[in-house]
Amino acid sequence: MSQPTIESILHEDRIFEPAAEFSSSAHIASLQQYQQLYDKAKADPQAFWAELAATELHWFQTWDTVLDWQPPFAKWFVNGKINISYNCLDRHLTTWRRNKAALIWEGEPGDSRTLTYAQLHREVCQFANVLKQLGVEKGDRVGIYLPMIPEAAIAMLACARIGAVHSVVFGGFSAEALRDRLVDVQAKLVVTADGGWRKDAIVPLKEQVDKALANNSAPNVENVLVVRRTEQTIAMEPGRDHWWHDLQAGASADCPAEPMNSEDMLFVLYTSGSTGKPKGVVHTTGGYNLYTHITTKWIFDLKDTDVYWCTADVGWITGHSYIVYGPLSNGATSVMYEGAPRPSNPGCMWDVIERYGVNIFYTAPTAIRAFIKMGEHLPNARDLSSLRLLGTVGEPINPEAWMWYHRIIGKGRCPIVDTWWQTETGGIMITPLPGAVPTKPGSATLPFPGILAEIVDLEGNPVPTNEGGYLAVRHPWPGMMRTVYGDRDRFRRTYWEHIPPKDGQYLYFAGDGARCDQDGYFWVMGRVDDVINVAGHRLGTMEIESALVSHPSVAEAAVVGKPDDLKGEEIVAFVTLENKITASDDLKNELKKHVVQEIGAIARPGEIKFADALPKTRSGKIMRRLLRSLAAGEEISGDTSTLEDRSVLEKLREG
Repeated sequence: MSQPTIESILHEDRIFEPAAEFSSSAHIASLQQYQQLYDKAKADPQAFWAELAATELHWFQTWDTVLDWQPPFAKWFVNGKINISYNCLDRHLTTWRRNKAALIWEGEPGDSRTLTYAQLHREVCQFANVLKQLGVEKGDRVGIYLPMIPEAAIAMLACARIGAVHSVVFGGFSAEALRDRLVDVQAKLVVTADGGWRKDAIVPLKEQVDKALANNSAPNVENVLVVRRTEQTIAMEPGRDHWWHDLQAGASADCPAEPMNSEDMLFVLYTSGSTGKPKGVVHTTGGYNLYTHITTKWIFDLKDTDVYWCTADVGWITGHSYIVYGPLSNGATSVMYEGAPRPSNPGCMWDVIERYGVNIFYTAPTAIRAFIKMGEHLPNARDLSSLRLLGTVGEPINPEAWMWYHRIIGKGRCPIVDTWWQTETGGIMITPLPGAVPTKPGSATLPFPGILAEIVDLEGNPVPTNEGGYLAVRHPWPGMMRTVYGDRDRFRRTYWEHIPPKDGQYLYFAGDGARCDQDGYFWVMGRVDDVINVAGHRLGTMEIESALVSHPSVAEAAVVGKPDDLKGEEIVAFVTLENKITASDDLKNELKKHVVQEIGAIARPGEIKFADALPKTRSGKIMRRLLRSLAAGEEISGDTSTLEDRSVLEKLREG
């Protein structure tokens, strides 16, 4: 018996056609061209991906087999020889891109640095030789725990160059979370910094590494390399700890890229917020290189003249795929920024766009809602006319936040690519192609060519149009994760057995609720966990949140369920208000009526709690699990290592 589907009740009818001027020069220039690509990929996926692999990437040796699919385990471009560091660097050096800016970096205090492709290649080769000098060999794992500085990208590319497997741990994680990941991946070496800047304060990274390695608790770690960034005094353990600049200065810049098997492991990246053993997502070389390359090129309509900025941290998959590997494989200019909006400079993001003439801006809905709360006077005071394309990533975007982004940042002329994907998928899966696909606020629109996505029930049966169900993918794709590090059974259970295989056909279970409308557009309604069962009606929290955010007084909202004897669950909404709006009982009643007006009586919140801020991970996602515990009056349990500001939780607890 399948679980009842999620009821979909949000109505959004606005539609925005691609501008003729944008489409005229776009890589994918019409809906007809998109449809032809999609149909071609669906008819013969292997031929589709093989043609792209042959024309878009450099291979040392061509593959024997395009796809070896032993469900749920895939191998792409079997026995092909490739190196992603070579594709990101060396192949550009014989072209005019040699002296083009590869990375434009700005630090939070205002220091900056630009590395051309030739300069970046030199530094990567030197650091690859430093790794070799310290005994790192092909297949060894290297932990990277750095702020958003160029050395993070250099370390990743150097590992890839020699065949070492990198595992980047976000610099906001605690010493305990870092230790767990280093132990699980059996890291041989750690790359860190004395500290990093975040919101006008120094994050003491080396101190956290020392705690993580104390008492030989990560016994595989033999060496620690330390970048000098903030220049505060730190402890350096003789024999184990080394300054990056000391070893880099004496290293040779000659380090040929190692030809890697397409299926050799490239990196392990741990998904955040797990309450149990860390879950290491494994990505391999050839398929990931192709998938990040082609999605970056088509979705962001990347041109050689573009300055491209993804605001993520390299500690997350978005930073891996869309700051480092995807853009550099395309020969793009990629911006890295260490800072974040903060009291000393709330308009810093707009400063960066103005200063460097950013053309493509890719950020998270959470950030957009924070921008809204800070006020449109900040972006309006800057020249953002260089922007030609906007993107969103990380969670579904509320339609009203989409409209603000379109109107205030894009000035009504920039297409918005609302992208759905996951750490596990390697790259973007559902998205508009900006020159081809009309957009609807709040919808990720259509699957990328080669992605067979559908909405099903828990028995794998397609659900009717506009009915909620579970987002699933039917056929393997090159960028997909290969396994959970050290745990093939967990990979199978977590992603491939929620929906039972039928006739040998496996469905990848994304864990998200979604619906498909009459135009085939996908509306992602959030994690399946973020569903409230009110009197037998399963309601997606995202839609109730969108209704609340559409009220002019509301900046941000998070909705959770609270156990209720009569209805099963009651809706509890945590709401942050726009600046200068005062919380009151009258406003609570007004917001409840507003939700009823937007959705219907079934979605009326039982409680509304006003909050100065919501508990978020350091990547900006609202931690609804903690809000559920607060709403139910339970003790907070489970992993809170990704929580950015613990004081937010204390204030909510105190009411």
